Amino acid sequence: MRNSKQPIGVFDSGYGGLTILNELLNELPEYDFIYLGDNARSPYGTRSFDVVYDYTLEAVEKLFSMGCELVILACNTASAKALRTIQQCDLPKISSSKRVLGVIRPSVEAVSDITKSNHIGVLGTVGTVRSNSYPLEINKLFPGVTVVQEACPMWVPLVENNEFNTIGGKFFIQKNIQTLLEKDPLIDAIILGCTHYPILKEEINELLPDHVKLISQGEIVAKSLRDYLRRHPEMDSMCTKNASREYFTTEFVDSFEEKASRFLNAELKAEHICF
Repeated sequence: MRNSKQPIGVFDSGYGGLTILNELLNELPEYDFIYLGDNARSPYGTRSFDVVYDYTLEAVEKLFSMGCELVILACNTASAKALRTIQQCDLPKISSSKRVLGVIRPSVEAVSDITKSNHIGVLGTVGTVRSNSYPLEINKLFPGVTVVQEACPMWVPLVENNEFNTIGGKFFIQKNIQTLLEKDPLIDAIILGCTHYPILKEEINELLPDHVKLISQGEIVAKSLRDYLRRHPEMDSMCTKNASREYFTTEFVDSFEEKASRFLNAELKAEHICF
């Protein structure tokens, strides 16, 4: 029996996925959405592949139980360390109709339209960089492109604690960007490989040469999802369209509401949830 509401699930280990959700709401305002943040166990970036996979699968199964037929992993670490295993090993056992999508592939597909030098930089968490997901995916689609990465372990806490505009915050941002550009002076495009990083776009752009372009995931992922639903009408028909939004967190609700409101530039109400 079909649930009365079948929203699109959006999952992140913390708050960064809200930058993806914000663009999804702009692109697909008529659809119902549930956002789930595993803030109690965040960050995922420094955790092992096995732990990230276990945590991500728990979240995906929770969203499925809440009526979602389609779940977006709005988290680069989860997309890098868990998506493929969930798609290939777990979904066939869970349901033939449900789908889980990530944020890395759509970002990679945009590369060829942006770079002229065929030299790409990636700024990401320790976990995403260690996974080599971006170089692997880029080299699959565009074998001639050179990819250089830089891990930015301080950026997520700077964003979540609203410290990125301080002297210390600006020091870490500048240090990581300078290190990346020194690794390959031919870089002319940089992928923000963490969903927190769009909050820093203004600060990052101030530090980049004019010819270096940023690839920010939110708008790319949103347009990719619109295209996916167009190409898969059977999935689109299962997603209800009442423009409803629900927010859930595994951490303290008050803290989540306050920080999440900064990411979305709007007040919201959340509920606590346990796996």
